[in-house]
Amino acid sequence: MATTDDTPFSLKGLEDELTCSICLSPFDCPVTIPCGHNFCRSCLLATWKEAYSCPQCRTHFSTKPELKKNTVLSTVVETFNLRSNKSDVCLLGEEQEAEGKDVIRCDTCMEAEASQTCLTCMASFCEEHLRPHRENPIFRPHQLSEPVGDLSERICPDHHKLMELFCKQHVRPICSLCLQQVHKGCPFTSPEEQRTLKEQDLIDKLDLLDGKISHNRTVIHQMMDMQDVLMDSAANRKQALAAEYQQMRDMLTHEESVALNAVSQELESGKTKLRGLTKKFTENIDHMSKAQEDIRSLLGQSTSLAFLQASFNLPSAVNFDPYTPRIYLDSKRVMANEAFAAGLKEHLTELFNQPVEARLQMMKPGEWGASASGFRPINAFQDYEPPGHPRPPNFQGGDPSSQPRAGPKKKPPKETKKTQSTKGTMGNVNLTHSMENLLLGGKNKAKGCPAPQPNQRPEISNIPSNITSAEKRSDLLKYGTALTLDPKTSHRRIILSEEFTKASVTDEQENYPNCPQRFAVCSQVLTSQSFSRGRHYWEVRLSCNNFIGIGLAYRSIDRKGPNSRLGRNAQSWCVEWFNVKLSAWHNSSETVLANPNPKRVGVLLDLEGGVVTFFNVSDRAYPFHCFAFPFTEAVFPAFWMFSSGSSISLCKMQ
Repeated sequence: MATTDDTPFSLKGLEDELTCSICLSPFDCPVTIPCGHNFCRSCLLATWKEAYSCPQCRTHFSTKPELKKNTVLSTVVETFNLRSNKSDVCLLGEEQEAEGKDVIRCDTCMEAEASQTCLTCMASFCEEHLRPHRENPIFRPHQLSEPVGDLSERICPDHHKLMELFCKQHVRPICSLCLQQVHKGCPFTSPEEQRTLKEQDLIDKLDLLDGKISHNRTVIHQMMDMQDVLMDSAANRKQALAAEYQQMRDMLTHEESVALNAVSQELESGKTKLRGLTKKFTENIDHMSKAQEDIRSLLGQSTSLAFLQASFNLPSAVNFDPYTPRIYLDSKRVMANEAFAAGLKEHLTELFNQPVEARLQMMKPGEWGASASGFRPINAFQDYEPPGHPRPPNFQGGDPSSQPRAGPKKKPPKETKKTQSTKGTMGNVNLTHSMENLLLGGKNKAKGCPAPQPNQRPEISNIPSNITSAEKRSDLLKYGTALTLDPKTSHRRIILSEEFTKASVTDEQENYPNCPQRFAVCSQVLTSQSFSRGRHYWEVRLSCNNFIGIGLAYRSIDRKGPNSRLGRNAQSWCVEWFNVKLSAWHNSSETVLANPNPKRVGVLLDLEGGVVTFFNVSDRAYPFHCFAFPFTEAVFPAFWMFSSGSSISLCKMQ
């Protein structure tokens, strides 16, 4: 007994050694690290975020140590907890027993401690007053038991008899009279049997709870292991991503080096040419200087006969007229590198502006085609070729599945002087399209497509390869047209200013006179100028890229009805910024576009070709959308604005 009693106290002395230094509680799933210290698994993992070190001795580990459960220490901790709980329960039981003994007194003398309780007399007695029950034969049938403190609760309140039965149906103790009257026919049992059943039920529930708790702890440990696996997987993923991006940086560095070397080689070539010409011109100067000296020597001769008989011929260098060569760093290789760098930057900018989930879909070849502003669905292009505007060599419109896979190749048309001059003024078009093929993966060749009938709905067309492929804004400004806004068409929410070149939206309506040309439903305005032939170009400055539309409209567009908004009818076309979305609208058909977020938008209208193209104007003009349709009547530049404070300004063509 002494040994058994002393064991808890010996374990009590080890309480500090069995406590985690992080949470200051007994170990829960203890693990040992290489430095020899022990910690709770969850506590240790919580301290390991990026670096791995011992929280106690600060020993640093280069890699994450493998954590295994210390089974010996775990067994000691469980024994310690079990015995500590057992000793606490024993002490609590003794205290409760002592309190109970203090409560139960003899019902006769009310002073001495009760020795037993008579369930027949329904009273508790001390040893002195219990003597009649033990000595007198009359009390022998009485039922004695251990002292009971709740005798009053065992008396039936209706019949004042001992409730020695238990009704199963009503789940309450009853007396014999209750069984004969109110609870007649109810199933019953003795309180002892009911207690046995109740104890067995509670034991079963306790076992169930123990199993559930054990299972939950097992799952928690499994989730901790899964967290370790996730951390390792995340580290591997980060390492792989870092390697991929490092390879891309290496490739970009290599391409940068190649491009810079190309410029350096072109520079050296130009310098070599200049050195050769400089050497030749220097030699000519030497020959002509020598001739000067010979002439001066001849003029200085005193003998007249020798002077008259002397002959002198000028050196051949006199017949060579020196010139300053024009040497530029504009070789095909340098221009190709510049075009590639600019195109790659534009393409990456457009990609990075998209959500990461949409980037891979934009890069899939075959599903997405190339346009001048980046990727766009192939089926968004209409099989329509405006007259006088051949498609670029890399364009293939329409549904790929509906086009023939093979066929006889047509000879390309001969290049006229007009197209040659266009190339000279507009830039290297073929180089631009070849760079688009390189960047966007376009490998399709042009195929002939029938022109649409006049009653067909206009769709998006590819940007023609001559005018709209211009990269320099100066090439478009030669078609520049001055515009003014028409106050007769302005909606009452639109204020015109700056000599009718600026339109702003306000919440209060202006007191404009009524006229049939005025828009009454949508906050729109047309220009005073209309166009029915030729090519025209204008630019619009936007106050913001939100709730603004820029487009064209026929004079016959509805002004009063709900369908008078630009692009929601067959009489108008527009590109529209609505929140962060950019869409092309015509006849209530919407096509979502990649949003370049321009500050200035250029519009090129080619009525002979039936094409209107929208540009993002910065240092150059970058086309981002194109409508192709044979216009049947004069068209007006049109504008829609909704958000209060938004404005558009017609720019001066300079």
